[in-house]
Amino acid sequence: MDGMREIPAVTEPRREPFGAPSEATARAVGGADALLHAAQARVTLGLSPGSITLSFLDWLTHLANAPFHRADLIREGFEQWRRLGEAALGRSVIVPPPQDHRFQDPSWQAPPFNLLHQSFLLAEEWWAHATATPPGVARPDRRIVGFAIRQWLDTLSPSNVPWLNPEVIGATVHSGGANLREGFTNFLADAQEAMSGQAAHPDAPVVGVDLAATPGKVVLRNGLIELIQYTPATGQVRPEPVLIVPAWIMKYYILDLSAHNSLIRWLVGQGYTVFAISWRNPDADMRDTTLDDYRTRGVLAALDAVRSICGTVRVHATGYCLGGTLLSLTAAAMARDGDDRLASVTLFCAQTDFTEAGELQLFITEDQLAFLDDLMRVQGFLDSRQMAGAFQLLRSNDLIWSRAIRSYLLGEREHPSDLMAWNADGTRMPARMHAEYLRHMFLNNDLAEGRLDVGGRPVSIGDIRVPFFVVGTETDHIAPWRSVFKLHLLNDGELTFVLASGGHNAGVVSEPGHPHRHYRLQTRMHGERYVGPDEWAAAAERRDGSWWLAWGDWLAARSGPPVAPPPMGSAAAPVLGDAPGDYVFQR
Repeated sequence: MDGMREIPAVTEPRREPFGAPSEATARAVGGADALLHAAQARVTLGLSPGSITLSFLDWLTHLANAPFHRADLIREGFEQWRRLGEAALGRSVIVPPPQDHRFQDPSWQAPPFNLLHQSFLLAEEWWAHATATPPGVARPDRRIVGFAIRQWLDTLSPSNVPWLNPEVIGATVHSGGANLREGFTNFLADAQEAMSGQAAHPDAPVVGVDLAATPGKVVLRNGLIELIQYTPATGQVRPEPVLIVPAWIMKYYILDLSAHNSLIRWLVGQGYTVFAISWRNPDADMRDTTLDDYRTRGVLAALDAVRSICGTVRVHATGYCLGGTLLSLTAAAMARDGDDRLASVTLFCAQTDFTEAGELQLFITEDQLAFLDDLMRVQGFLDSRQMAGAFQLLRSNDLIWSRAIRSYLLGEREHPSDLMAWNADGTRMPARMHAEYLRHMFLNNDLAEGRLDVGGRPVSIGDIRVPFFVVGTETDHIAPWRSVFKLHLLNDGELTFVLASGGHNAGVVSEPGHPHRHYRLQTRMHGERYVGPDEWAAAAERRDGSWWLAWGDWLAARSGPPVAPPPMGSAAAPVLGDAPGDYVFQR
């Protein structure tokens, strides 16, 4: 109103809801919880007690509400007892599955051990059916319950009990107990190795001498990678270099083991200029390193260095496991941005769609990731031993119990091989990067579904317009080949798919001349109709030998005629030292 002063508005003081903690208090409480969860994780190998508890509640609730199903389980239990009675009469009523080697020794077929192992297998069979039912249990909960019951049963196996295992009894009688003395010595040596972090085998292969020994030079080092350029082994080379992006969960030399089975050495011998990324082993200072840092300071930085050495030629990019996933999202971003530096993309056991990502999905739930986040928040990283614990539990029969029996009860010691030495040489993962990777890929499947922002904008695997060479392996439990095969659904371009014998590592380290190797291969050209994985496997002809030779032919068909080798290093990427560099030795 005219002539009247405007009365200023009165600002009410901010009032928090009654009982709401201050921001500082909330941070303190969250930090205390994180410390508690980190301590729990060190005991549970990183498995969330809450996730396991909720899964059992889901299963038990549905089981409690299915009285007729419970009655059917009781009927099946009586049937198992009837079969056990037949076993007591000397009959064979059940045999272990092909992947179970605990009862292969002929001594298990003699009384009373034939009854012991068959009773255990009958119990395992009943519990497997009980945890796979009733209907209505969420799939992740069903998997977790089945996994937990299987771990419990594996612990109770008669093969783990010295006085119930005929192999241990026979060895003890024959040697006068020397096997148990040797086993105790092995146990002490392993305990010392676990506490000190130093290898207990004096004759184990040595990195830089027996392993990772292909000649080369480090031509780039930043806070995340070293880039190795390998010395040419032929007078001329293909103009297009090969850049290898290994997984950051492993040391790169899985592809440069001994001289006879080194993929890198073989590639150099085929007349290629080869570059390989060697990732830094992260510590707590790298806790805030992001997944995009691995793209920009890792793959793209390496590409820049390769081009500075080899000129404007295009690059055959190759990614292994997580490195293949990283390469795929990098190639998608490059295609989106009009960056045409890639000539082809090769993926070894690498997933781009994570809807059927295998047994590792067991550990990927919201609760589990929140638990891991707290562990990594305290440490700044996920330790290799914590990650290895999850992998070992997935195959506890082979990787835990069988090895313990051989080493500690039978007194036998495995001769350290190049693959064993590499497998023991683990790496850590930065907290933020690993959390982003697990959530974006495993939990939300953002890359396959077009929700992953790279450099601030989403990317699509469908944008990649270079040929793919994709390798899956028959018994891979980390990246199941049917999951790797899903790339056919994400990109309609030229795609050559190989299904090789072996597992996640041994199927890739499959050098020419390796006995008992085979593979299947087919190429789907651009515009051809989709064929499902089982139909594909039935139609693809089995070939004996190493798939490396087929890959070499594939690369040659997409490369130019040989030319003089490029220089070792350049002004932008000078030689900094000899291969295998410094980062590979970080513990």
